[in-house]
Amino acid sequence: MLRRPASGRPAGTAAEDHRDLDAWVMVRAKIAAACLVVLLLAACTGNAPGAGPSPGNGPELLRKLDLNLALPWSIVFLGDGTGIVSERDTKLIKSIRDGQATTVGDFPGVVPGGEGGLLGLALSPTFARDRLLYAYFTAASDNRVSRVRLEQAGDGRLGLGTPELVFSGIPKAATHNGGRIRFGPDGFLYVGTGDAQQPEQAQDRNALGGKILRLTPDGKPAPGNPFGNTPVYSYGHRNVQGLAWDASGRLWESEFGPDVNDELNLIEPGGNYGWPRVTGAPGRPGYIDAKVVWPSTADASPSGLEIVNGTAFVVALRGQRLWTVPLSGDTAGTPVAYLTGRYGRLRDVSLAPDGTLWVLSNNENPDFALVLKPPHP
Repeated sequence: MLRRPASGRPAGTAAEDHRDLDAWVMVRAKIAAACLVVLLLAACTGNAPGAGPSPGNGPELLRKLDLNLALPWSIVFLGDGTGIVSERDTKLIKSIRDGQATTVGDFPGVVPGGEGGLLGLALSPTFARDRLLYAYFTAASDNRVSRVRLEQAGDGRLGLGTPELVFSGIPKAATHNGGRIRFGPDGFLYVGTGDAQQPEQAQDRNALGGKILRLTPDGKPAPGNPFGNTPVYSYGHRNVQGLAWDASGRLWESEFGPDVNDELNLIEPGGNYGWPRVTGAPGRPGYIDAKVVWPSTADASPSGLEIVNGTAFVVALRGQRLWTVPLSGDTAGTPVAYLTGRYGRLRDVSLAPDGTLWVLSNNENPDFALVLKPPHP
């Protein structure tokens, strides 16, 4: 059953390394032959990773910030460049300013466990006026979204107000909790969920697991959603990890596959992305193929996603690298890897107001941030 929004008010683990493969034996023999070497276990219509970076056209590492973080999951930026970070297991919101991390507050109601805890963050589109910070987190019985006012004292110190429940009832489990949230160019809140270890619910449009949801800022189904008065925007997802829009307003999504076939998808309203019936890009009628397929999850396990100057930047957990994917309209080029194995597991990537890209490490004990200069278009 779909859970209603709260009424009367506005409103890095090994287990992430996945999965199991739905066969793609129906792919035609001549397509399979052409793709065999590169895509032995993946569907052939999605692009596979390249052999290595091309010198001089990748992101440039400017500095590494040793911030003493503990399993950071998401980072967003205030207009003045202050980073706001969630820590999954400590339940803390922290700010990063002048190369230092400071605790803002403990987010109430978070019950960490497995891959669950304090996960995605998003700033209200009208933050300059309302100062609202949205958070996706695991509670005692479900995953949910709440919002809180990010208060600022006279001396500049930040604090948390009283949280307001926005949306609840997203299924939880030890793994596959999804957790990425982001406001789109249309002003609505997009919420990426996981199948919560119940793969079949990803195909059930009456369930919240294995979906991308589209909500008003108050947590109601957004007008114009493809299935009427329901929050479901797309379905057939296994474990949504990254959401980002290109310059033309197209929504892209990064997603964990099972033991094979991690994905970068171009999201269509009402689209069925196949899980658990298919993975990757098998070209099967009724399902939308991934635009990029990583045949080996050892190369990817993609998490956070950002798009800058026509390039998708995808950070990898098990793959321990930063993937760049050139985008052109509704097509994706060949992924190229950077930073491979140099900084461990990478959880999130986000564009700062000064045009730099920030990358958060994951489970490096302690965790840190990398500040990168994106390549010129």
